Amino acid sequence: MTNQVSEKQLLLQIQPLIENHEAEAVRLLLEAYRPEDIADIFWDIELDEAKFIIKVVGQKEAVEIIRSLDEELQERFFKGYTSKEIADDVVSYLDSDDSVDILNLLPTRKAEEVLSYLDDQDYAKNLAAMLHYDDDVAGGLMAKELVQVKHNWTVSQCIEEIRLQAEEVDSVHAVYVVDDKNILNGVVSLKDIVLSKAHTSVIEITNTEFIAVNAYATGEEVARLMNKYDLITIPVIDSMNRLIGRITIDDVVDFIKEEADKDFQLQAGLSDSVVSEDKVLILSKARLPWLMVGLIGGLGSSMLVSNFETDISHLPQMAFFMPVVAAMGGNAGVQSSAIIVQGLANNTLKSKNIMPKLAKEFTVSLINGLACSALLLMFNLIIGHNYDLSIVVSIALITVIIFASLLGTITPLILEKFKIDPALATGPFVTTINDIIGLTVYFSLGRILLGA
Repeated sequence: MTNQVSEKQLLLQIQPLIENHEAEAVRLLLEAYRPEDIADIFWDIELDEAKFIIKVVGQKEAVEIIRSLDEELQERFFKGYTSKEIADDVVSYLDSDDSVDILNLLPTRKAEEVLSYLDDQDYAKNLAAMLHYDDDVAGGLMAKELVQVKHNWTVSQCIEEIRLQAEEVDSVHAVYVVDDKNILNGVVSLKDIVLSKAHTSVIEITNTEFIAVNAYATGEEVARLMNKYDLITIPVIDSMNRLIGRITIDDVVDFIKEEADKDFQLQAGLSDSVVSEDKVLILSKARLPWLMVGLIGGLGSSMLVSNFETDISHLPQMAFFMPVVAAMGGNAGVQSSAIIVQGLANNTLKSKNIMPKLAKEFTVSLINGLACSALLLMFNLIIGHNYDLSIVVSIALITVIIFASLLGTITPLILEKFKIDPALATGPFVTTINDIIGLTVYFSLGRILLGA
């Protein structure tokens, strides 16, 4: 049973103990906490305090705490460690996928030094091979640790081999059956092995209708397959169908979370992945590019309005509805683009259903535009605004909502075509363009219909 004391209370208890270097008291206090909970307080303590905690807890607990740290915190944490310390105290005790994640956080030279300090050269070679994969493809998500048996073995031989190999694997979800060339023949469950007779050939109970992914399959594809077929683990193969690793559901969950965080920041107009604890210059650098886009868009809108200065002076009430038209266009565009980005992310949007999607988006935007315009017209008539202007505003609102929705639908598809993250479409990009287009439509209709 774990302690339920809050993070703040734990900090109040542990910091005086660390200041007085009471190692045994710190160790006893933290015995009641899970590694994931201990990792949470690392945001609020100094590097020296964090290193003290890692030093006094057991080796297994220390590694689990480090593994549970957020990526940004890990990167800062390892700046206080030498390459040899990282190799001996951390990487040597982690599964290969977790080790690669840590090595990817380090500068290239330091990562190479860590590999050179590893005593297990086979493990070091595996890690070096995995570093060649991007962290968003199957090869970058996989772990080398798995249980595999030969296709011509008996169940008895398999059980003996499983006992030997399982010492290197934290959890065994499936056993992979390979031939003499390490080509994956299928997957067999532990249940089938346990329930089969000792002399039974393993190939007889092997599921040859298995799902596997190539090492260069995208993380999104891996997540889609595991979700579709309700898989806990999935084997990774190379171009020759040789088994090279496995991906477990916890790695996919981590990947999905990272992608969701990245997309959320892109939608908010952040060019890099940042957290609130980052330095001021890092935060500014991440936010500034899209703020500049917004500034340019704002200047464009200002110049556009200046071109219609005569119209506004002739009918000043036109200025009242500028924020409404711009805001509604931006909102409609963001809603549409968010749906498309979601479809692209989960691979449910295929080229064959793009036209029906556009037709549906047009219909939805027309209905929404009519509803909003009718409500706005009723409001203007009740308030007593100019009747002709009220009609113009309502027509402009319908037009802007339809156009913004179609633009929000098309823009992510275009960005995807040019290999640009479509999540950018739901941020300042669509909003800024729709502001300019919305005001252009509004004033143009006013000039045409009102003779302003």
